[in-house]
Amino acid sequence: MKKHILSSLAVASLMAVSQGAVAQNIAIVNGKAVPTARMEALAQQVARSGRPVTPEMQGQMREEIIAREIFVQEAQARGLDATDDYKNQLDLTRQSILIRELFADFQKKNPVTDEETKAEYDKFASANAGKEYRARHILVEKEDQAKALIAQLKKGAKFEDLAKKNSKDPGSGANGGDLDWANASSYVKEFSDALVALSKGKMTDTPVKTQFGFHIIRLDDLREAQLPKYEDVKPQIAQQLQQQKIAKFQEDLRAKAKVE
Repeated sequence: MKKHILSSLAVASLMAVSQGAVAQNIAIVNGKAVPTARMEALAQQVARSGRPVTPEMQGQMREEIIAREIFVQEAQARGLDATDDYKNQLDLTRQSILIRELFADFQKKNPVTDEETKAEYDKFASANAGKEYRARHILVEKEDQAKALIAQLKKGAKFEDLAKKNSKDPGSGANGGDLDWANASSYVKEFSDALVALSKGKMTDTPVKTQFGFHIIRLDDLREAQLPKYEDVKPQIAQQLQQQKIAKFQEDLRAKAKVE
C-alpha cells in the first residue's frame, strides 16, 4: 500500500513537471525545447505590422516556429553556424536590431507634442496665407522668340496652343502652360513680381526674364489661399517632426563620437 502511494505521488509529480514544460515551451524538437517566448516575439512582430493575431494565425505561427527550429538544428549539424559568412551576417543583423531599438526608445522618450504640431502648422499657414494665383506661362530660351509669340497672341492666337507647341517647360507646356493654383512665393522673384502685377485675364506685354529663360505669363484667376485644416494634416506634421527629431538625434551622436 505504501509503495502504491509513493508511485502515485511520483506520477503526479511527473505530470506536474510535464505540464509546466508545456506551459514554458510550445514544442520539444529532437529533444530540444522550443520556448513560448519565440511565439510571443513573433506575435509582437505581427501586431506591429498592423495585423490582428487570430487563433488561426497562432496555429500558423506555431508551425512556422517549429519548422524554423528543425531547419536551424540541421544547419547547426552541418556546421553552418561556424562559418565567417554566417558570423558576419549575424553581427550585421544584431546591429540593425539594436539600432532599431535605439530609435524606438528615443521616439518613446521624445514624442512630438500637440504644441509642436500646432506651432508648425501656424508657421506653414503664415507662409502660405494670402492670395493664390492660377496662371499659365510659355517659356522660351530667347527674348526674340517670346516677343514673336506675344505678337501672335495679340493677333488672336490661343495661349494654350502656343504653350503646347513652343514652351520648353515640359510639365506645364503639355497642359497648355497651366501652372495650377499656387502662392506667388512659389515662383522666383522676377516671375512672382510680374504675376502679382497682372489683372485677372491679362498677360504680360513684354517677356519676363528669369534664370530659366523668357516667360510670357497670363493670370487666369486668383482667390484667397485654400489651406488644409489643422486636424486633417496633424498626423503628417507629427510624422515629419518626428523624422526631424530622429535626424537631429543621429547628427548629435555622430558629432560627439570620436572617430579616428
